[in-house]
Amino acid sequence: MATNGKLLIIEDDVDLVRALEHYFSRAGFDAISALDGREGLQKLYDERPDLVILDIAIPRLDGWQVIQRIRELSDVPIIILTARIREEERVRGLKLGADDYVVKPFSLKELEARVEAVLRRAHEGKPPRTGVLFSDGELVVDADRLAVTRDGKHIDLTPTELRLLLYLAENTGRVLTHEQILEKIWGPDYKENSGYVKLFVYRLRRKIEVDPKHPRYIMTERGIGYRFVRPVD
Repeated sequence: MATNGKLLIIEDDVDLVRALEHYFSRAGFDAISALDGREGLQKLYDERPDLVILDIAIPRLDGWQVIQRIRELSDVPIIILTARIREEERVRGLKLGADDYVVKPFSLKELEARVEAVLRRAHEGKPPRTGVLFSDGELVVDADRLAVTRDGKHIDLTPTELRLLLYLAENTGRVLTHEQILEKIWGPDYKENSGYVKLFVYRLRRKIEVDPKHPRYIMTERGIGYRFVRPVD
């Protein structure tokens, strides 16, 4: 019986789908699949997977559209499979709400390692501090409830976005380097991927800031990292 979680594979290459289903089933996962975007969304509703592995070049809704639809409904982690190697394409996927990407061709062990890392981040517990980490009358970051509100309204965050915001809020006023953030949120295997921090800060700002282009909470320390602050009116 699978114990490591349920994976939804949305990919139109039948041979690759069979290989992924076989490999991840042997690795202890419950692997299900869909061959196009619409079927993938239906399987998402019906099966409630723990993680989605998504190819970009699929029929009946491409991967970009599928990510957008998923993020309207769920914070399930998403790993993109893509043959596209241009940086702007990878950035686009992360900005839309994906958690990670793997470029084709890839080894199955590499993909498995990425799946385990993303699931680990999604399932990790609360930070050392508990209770309300930050509140200024507008924005509230509550570690006990794992919830974030602005003006009393709940803000939907993906697991990685939430972990990042909790870490920033826990260290309000302190400068956190790119390396510290990568080590804490993504782990040592991502220490060379500073672009992840920039993209997830971009996503957080779009959700918690009134004007993301002029942030009041997450401040950039150029060449160093970021600092979460209490706004001064």
